[in-house]
Amino acid sequence: MVCFGVSPFPSSELVLLCLVLGAVSSFALELNLTDSGKATCLYAKWQMNFTIHYETTRKIYTIVTISDLGNATYSGSTCGDYQSGPKIAVQFGSSFSWTVNFTKEVSTYSIDSISFSYDTNDNTTFPDAKEKGIFTVYDPVAFRIPLNDIFRCNSISTLEKNDVIQHYWDVHIQAFAQNGTLSTKEFLCDEDKISTTVVSVVHTTMPSLTTTPIPKEKPEVGSYSVNNVNGTCLLATMGLQLNITQDKVASVININPNTTDFTGSCHSQTALLSLNSSNIKYLNFVFAVKNENRFYLKEVNVSMYFINGSVFSIANNNLSYWDAPLGSSYMCNKEQMVSVSGAFQINTFDLRVQPFNIIEGKYSTAQDCSADDDNFLVPIAVGAALAGILILVLLAYFIGFKHHHTGYEQF
Repeated sequence: MVCFGVSPFPSSELVLLCLVLGAVSSFALELNLTDSGKATCLYAKWQMNFTIHYETTRKIYTIVTISDLGNATYSGSTCGDYQSGPKIAVQFGSSFSWTVNFTKEVSTYSIDSISFSYDTNDNTTFPDAKEKGIFTVYDPVAFRIPLNDIFRCNSISTLEKNDVIQHYWDVHIQAFAQNGTLSTKEFLCDEDKISTTVVSVVHTTMPSLTTTPIPKEKPEVGSYSVNNVNGTCLLATMGLQLNITQDKVASVININPNTTDFTGSCHSQTALLSLNSSNIKYLNFVFAVKNENRFYLKEVNVSMYFINGSVFSIANNNLSYWDAPLGSSYMCNKEQMVSVSGAFQINTFDLRVQPFNIIEGKYSTAQDCSADDDNFLVPIAVGAALAGILILVLLAYFIGFKHHHTGYEQF
């Protein structure tokens, strides 16, 4: 744990900020604000990440994921006064700031609002951005919590507005702590109240080359969609099976669509489908347009945690799967594998996806993955036919030559 002592604010508060660095591209913050009497007024512990879409000067939309916030500072965090409530203010990098405001009622306190700002003048983070400047998204959360209770939400929560998707999880917050003492009574978010199902993880040691693999149960097929102001903009139907290798231990996880939430966004050149559950912080599928007439799966990134508390995160933005013409869908009923990395693969079953040009909320004509097999078989079939013709010609030649030679002998 790293603690930061910050000089007093005008209200003569002393703020103690403690940062716990999370593992594997996640970021855990633990914040303890104390007043002038060194009594705790606000306690917060949480993890978060951000996905930002922006347009480049080439009129192509691209995606930036912000998850490593290890250089955060906290200028402006305060216990509040008689005119304003407590506030958490976080700055990270040279381009981002994040603020949460709290208010108090008679018997409750509220997470009143959350705002997030980013600066596209940062060419390192936003290369070739078309619009330069500071952009802010503001969400009037107005979430009420009983006074003297600590709010807990281990499940992932998502805020989506404009071009920004915010993910929060492992949240513990208590504002307006009484007499500097934190409560032991928890107020749970709705997701934690109902998220009692744990994703089944089958652990096996990595088999040797001569070991027979353990049979895998086929996952249930789920249907997912993304909407924007024009209606449905992305459709996906698929069974998903995650194959994870961590610390030389292989795990097979079947995604249960009945306990999986989904969100996403659509743009002219990119589209995002994001899945999450009580164990999966995010599983993102990013689609892109290529050559102005085809789409494909360009990127997959995942972050999830196991029952033992370990975190697994992988990202790859250089993929090339599920290629099909724009205006059509991609379909593959047979089992396919998307190899994200040596440690993470996704097996898909009964797949159909269309991330662009949805008409009336329905799939367009599908390009079947069997066409790829047909394209592979065509040259083989042609070669086999030519070989057969050549054999017939040679046989005819030898038979004719033999008859011709026999005729000379008789003469």
